[in-house]
Amino acid sequence: MLDGLGLPETESRVYAVLVAAPQSDTAALAPRCGLTEQQAEEALARLAEKGMATRAPGSGTHYLAVAPDVAIGTLIGRREEELRSARAEMHRLMDAFRDASRYTDPACSVEVLTGSEAISQRFEHLQDTAQEQIRGFDRPPYVQNPGLNLGRARRLLRDGIRYRVIYDREAVAWPGRLDNDIRISCEDGEEARVRVALPMKMIMADDRMAILPISSGNRVLDAAYVVHPCSLLEALATLFEAEWERAVPLRATAGRVGLPEAAPDRPGEDHRRLLGLLAAGLTDEAIARALGWSARTTQRRLQGLMRELGATTRFQAGMAARERGWL
Repeated sequence: MLDGLGLPETESRVYAVLVAAPQSDTAALAPRCGLTEQQAEEALARLAEKGMATRAPGSGTHYLAVAPDVAIGTLIGRREEELRSARAEMHRLMDAFRDASRYTDPACSVEVLTGSEAISQRFEHLQDTAQEQIRGFDRPPYVQNPGLNLGRARRLLRDGIRYRVIYDREAVAWPGRLDNDIRISCEDGEEARVRVALPMKMIMADDRMAILPISSGNRVLDAAYVVHPCSLLEALATLFEAEWERAVPLRATAGRVGLPEAAPDRPGEDHRRLLGLLAAGLTDEAIARALGWSARTTQRRLQGLMRELGATTRFQAGMAARERGWL
């Protein structure tokens, strides 16, 4: 029945009978539910208070059941909210537990999560509890389509949380990723850079917690490491900062971010987008995928950019762009 949603067994029985026999009164409901008329009347009154039953029009004693998708859906929504609150409190208490335990039990510094639901919950908790900044390595393969976290990231950016993300060049080349995810985040304040190849995937909140998916070759397993404050977490933070210094800023590919609109001494929109991807080491094929261009269009625009820079090689083009302050 519906006792798992907090509805008492008596009310659950009365509601189920009322669904099948609309416009019943207490005299008709009581024997079908195994109740006295007084018990049936009290149950109907409580169902009405909860929005699961209403009096029939023009009658003071007959009732109608509210549609189950509305009535039960409301109960489910309330229970889900209670579970979300309980889960958030569990995570808070676990953080306090680990902080108290890690000095006496080194094993508490690293834990292993299994199952996509547990990993997703911790991923959301990590971001929602960040106080200052979130740092990340983003690279394929992906268990879920990239971009699903965009809404949460934009909200946290508006709340003043600093986001710094280093994208593997294959992440930038993922079809639609640049315009439908990365560009939007950059316009909201995300600081994005690109590396030809990243050593792993990672997300880190402040200097407090990091999550690293466990992978085997090119396959992502349904498990992840969660690293809490310890020397390993310090090493991961140092690794991020070192990779950040080597990475190429994505401002040239993020539309209005970092560069003004085309001017005599600035690249046009097409060239601006090309420069960041070119400097990040993406192949012609990867650039075409990232920008949604055909191979022929990509070649034509690359050639136009190199002519404008007076370069004959990609290396020369990069050097010339840096000399002009375009990168």
